[in-house]
Formats: sequence, structure tokens, C-alpha cells
Amino acid sequence: MKSGSGEGLSLRMPQFLIRFLDSNPHPASHAEKWISAGGGFFSILMILIVSQDLLDMHGSALIVTSMGASAVLLFAVPHGALSQPWAVLGGHIVSALIGVTLARFIESPAMAAALAVSLSIAAMYYLRCLHPPGGATALAAVLGGSAIQGLGYAYVVTPVLINVLILLSVAFLFNYPFAWRRYPQIAAELLPAEKCMIAHSDLVYALTEIDSFIDVSEDDLLRIYALALGHQNSPQTGGQTQPVN
Repeated sequence: MKSGSGEGLSLRMPQFLIRFLDSNPHPASHAEKWISAGGGFFSILMILIVSQDLLDMHGSALIVTSMGASAVLLFAVPHGALSQPWAVLGGHIVSALIGVTLARFIESPAMAAALAVSLSIAAMYYLRCLHPPGGATALAAVLGGSAIQGLGYAYVVTPVLINVLILLSVAFLFNYPFAWRRYPQIAAELLPAEKCMIAHSDLVYALTEIDSFIDVSEDDLLRIYALALGHQNSPQTGGQTQPVN
């Protein structure tokens, strides 16, 4: 029995690994992947040049870490809600302000760091600028050492604001030549209203019922639905929905 059980497991494992490696919830062409990588390269290179003139290497590494996370969002997910200009700008600035304030008034670094991240999350939620790398910006203000703490509230402007403006500028200029990567996000071109089976009010209701932040805009959701509906009614599919395996 044990031998048979082991053989069954050895037969299942390769198939499991194949399915795991083949699964890709966000397929993209090789060109798209390398365009995203190129945007990350140019944005971080510019930020490092600026940051190293203002901070020592330790301080630069800490603040650039959060900007590196932002670069992933801006260039790999340029249409995501977390990647839009207000999310990036507001998320970093608000988090920096909170981090600097707590570093000044709370002696325990651990307590100040934990509160900085938690309050930054709450503030970004209420200000509608949720941007995950903002948490790292808040942490850097508390744990960045003397180079960053010595800046005080100037940290919010230099280097955070300057780095964010560099990042957004590169994102705008770098994505502009590619029609499918417009940044900031533009309104989606939808099918005519009479062909759409989902009302906007119903979509808003569905999003509120989920009660969790979803990194996709209403425009993108409607566009996805419109494309799916158009494919369903296309001559290639015979006007019928394809079966889901």
C-alpha cells in the first residue's frame, strides 16, 4: 500500500508542477514585460542620481526601496488604481508626514514604526490615495537613521516629493509612445450603452458589496465586460458563449 501511494504521488507531482508553471492570471507579451522593465530602469536610475546627492548611501537605499516598489506598479500595472498619480503622490506624501511626526514624538522605534504604517494605511484609505509603497516611505522616516531623521519635515519634500515627481514624469513620458499604456489612465472606450447589460449603478453596488479594495477601475471593469460581450457576439464564436473548462 505504501509503495502504491508513493507511486501515485510521484505521478501527480509533475502534473501539479506543470499546471502551476503554466498558470498565469495576468498574461502579457514579451514586449510588454520588457517595456515595463525598461521603465523601471530609467525611473530608478534618475531617482538614485538625485537621492545620492542628498543622503548618504544608507538613507538613499531606504527611501529608494519604496520608490522601487512604486516603479513596479507604475510600469507593470500602469492602469491600476494603485498606480494613478494621486495614489502615488498622496500615498507617499501623507505617509512621509505621518512617519516624520511619529519619529519626532515617540521614543520607541518599534512602536513609532508600527504606528506609522498603520496610520498611513488608514490615512491613505480615507484620502483615496492607497499606495502600498507609502508604508515603506513611512518606515524609512522612522528607521532611516540620522541621515533621514536629521532632515525632519524637509524629508517630505527632499527627497520624497522630488523622487515622486521624477517617478511620475518618467511614467508619463515613457508610457506615452505606447497607445495601450496611456498614463495617467484615460477613460475606457466602451461598447454602446444599449449593448451593455450591466448598469453603472449595479457595478458600483457590486464593488461596495465586496467591501475590500480592488486594484482595478470601474472603467477597466466595464471595458473588460464590453470586450467579453463583443467576443461572445462575434462571428468567430457564432454568437455563443464558449464553454469554460
